[in-house]
Amino acid sequence: MPTAGYYFHLEPGRNMAGGGLWMPAAPELGKVRQEIDYNYEEWSKILSARRFSKNFPAGLDQDELLSRPPKGYDAGNPAIGFLKLKSFVVTRTLTDEQILSRSLLKEVLKTFEAMHPYVQFLNRSIE
Repeated sequence: MPTAGYYFHLEPGRNMAGGGLWMPAAPELGKVRQEIDYNYEEWSKILSARRFSKNFPAGLDQDELLSRPPKGYDAGNPAIGFLKLKSFVVTRTLTDEQILSRSLLKEVLKTFEAMHPYVQFLNRSIE
């Protein structure tokens, strides 16, 4: 079952921690969009939470994005920027020095804790 989750990537010069829901199938994508639309205030609170925004200052990955609103959604919808997304992924870059430090586990766990409400929201939407 496709669900949102956590991701840790280890590669010299390209380390990161993050997660979310990458390129869900159409049925799951529709459910996530509907959940964001129906619960936009909650979604906004999750994304603007201090811990979340501190760990993911770039916000959600915008690489895969529709050029027009998805079917059934108006361009004036306050959530339209998120409704156009094809993936719901956030990442935090980790330096090679952070990878080699004794605090690596603490930093990765802090990152995953900051995104826990985000992952819960996404998984709730596709249940």
